Amino acid sequence: MNLDQRRVDQIIRFAIKEDTWQGDITSEAVISDAQEADAVVISRTSGMVCGMEIIERVFASCDDTLRFRPMVKDGEEIEPEQEIAFVEGNVRSILRAERTALNFLSLLSSVATKTREMVDLVEGTNAKIYDTRKTIPLHRYFEKYAVKTGGGVNHRYGLWDMVLIKDNHVRAYSEDNPGLDTQAVIQEMIKKARSSVQQNVKIEIEVETLKECEYALDEKPDIIMLDNMSAEKLKKAVQLRREKGLEGKVLFEASGGITLDNVREYAETGVDRISTGSITSSIDPIDFSLEIIVKS
Repeated sequence: MNLDQRRVDQIIRFAIKEDTWQGDITSEAVISDAQEADAVVISRTSGMVCGMEIIERVFASCDDTLRFRPMVKDGEEIEPEQEIAFVEGNVRSILRAERTALNFLSLLSSVATKTREMVDLVEGTNAKIYDTRKTIPLHRYFEKYAVKTGGGVNHRYGLWDMVLIKDNHVRAYSEDNPGLDTQAVIQEMIKKARSSVQQNVKIEIEVETLKECEYALDEKPDIIMLDNMSAEKLKKAVQLRREKGLEGKVLFEASGGITLDNVREYAETGVDRISTGSITSSIDPIDFSLEIIVKS
């Protein structure tokens, strides 16, 4: 995933504005505007680093004369107390960029690390780890980049790029069509979606029971999301798909309640995809600090 520089800079500009607003009154009060120094970014915990290009842009956005020298690349494993980057230049500028840069670095490294843990746990199965829309508002672009850095796969970016018929869509449609049973509702919705979108737009529907899964399979959507099903029920769904001759034609996605403790069990059921919001919303922070280098 190559980052769109203009989009990156736009996000960074708002983030810096949030932190500085009318200026850094502390540095302006006690630090000479001409003082220069070297600084080092240090990892305080282990994990996978992500966001190096982004933090370089943070420093450049605060002062394009700052010199940024990375010591690692996105996707590399880091250890506690490892020096991962050096920054040289105006002290006020370095301090103005510090917190925004470290916040991005911590968030994205945490997402990449959690994703990699999940990806490693399903190694050897056919299942791939997908993210969801459970991201921090305005940071989705960066978080999905971190998921890919960690070896995961991006689900839809938003409501605009694929059809995903979820439980609330089904309830609303049922309310508007009280004469239809569950089978008719599910199958009509898939047909309506197929006739309403371009042919290259994927159609996915969420189901909560094996019977609903069977109804959906008969209409052959691109993907069926098996929501909050036990591993045992997932195996039965996979068997049902096999009996209908739809293996490889309709993908199965397991979702709901996926954790590091059970992801391997879910992957071994034969599903194609495992989507989880935990890789972006339930992460352990990867801590970093920036220190001015005092020369003796």
